[in-house]
Amino acid sequence: MEIKINKEIKDYHESMFFGLSARQFVCSALAVGAAVGTYFGLRDIVGKEVVSWLCVALAAPFAAAGFFKYNGMTFEKFAVAFIRSEFLASGKRLFESENILLNIYEEALRDAKKAGSNKGRKKKNT
Repeated sequence: MEIKINKEIKDYHESMFFGLSARQFVCSALAVGAAVGTYFGLRDIVGKEVVSWLCVALAAPFAAAGFFKYNGMTFEKFAVAFIRSEFLASGKRLFESENILLNIYEEALRDAKKAGSNKGRKKKNT
């Protein structure tokens, strides 16, 4: 008897139907529905060979969406991230470095000068 244990707990998914997760099962059912609908809708209009290629072409995106994973993202999350990065937030990006230590040093110098000038004013007034 062998029990399979995933090395990473995030890789675990519960098998709901025929060894598929619920997401995979729904997307597979949509793919089959698209293929069957295409076949019955176009079988009298175009030839069998063309209908078979159309069935495959229309069912493939649904089937791929169910099994697609990229960096832990499902197809929908990946599509949103891709559109956001390539179209909505695209453009020329400039890299401007900032020397934080120099800024802190210059601020400390300014504070020291202010403290020194305030000290001199107090002595003159008294």
